[in-house]
Amino acid sequence: MTLDVAVPDRPTLSAAVEATEYDDVDVQGDEYRREELAEALADGAWSDAFSEWATDTGLDEETWAIVTDLDLIAEFDFFWDSFAGRVGYHAPGLPENWREREIHPDIESWETVSSINAGLTELGQVVCDVLADDYLDWEAQEVDAGDLPDF
Repeated sequence: MTLDVAVPDRPTLSAAVEATEYDDVDVQGDEYRREELAEALADGAWSDAFSEWATDTGLDEETWAIVTDLDLIAEFDFFWDSFAGRVGYHAPGLPENWREREIHPDIESWETVSSINAGLTELGQVVCDVLADDYLDWEAQEVDAGDLPDF
């Protein structure tokens, strides 16, 4: 299913959050390179990734309206995991106690909550893939030990 909506504003990446603080992420590195990732997102990675994701997402316009009403896109975070040598992400999601907390009047089922959480996780992965495949060339910047002269 194609989600036919405008590309939302990209999230603002915050250096104030240590990636290790997220429950849904396993990060061992400590070099997050958020400024460079923010530049890549601004240079088109966010728009490209969102458009790619929207062509194949299971979210419909009504469910997307809940995501935008709750401003969940702003809660995304992307960071470099220097230990693993990859772009990592934290995807926002709705809590398991959504019913008790009355998060949004249009959320009526666990199926809606689950589809939002899964859809946002998929969006995060697509953004990471687009960043890595089309916008970042950090491996080329690193010195290969085989290129060092022998002394």
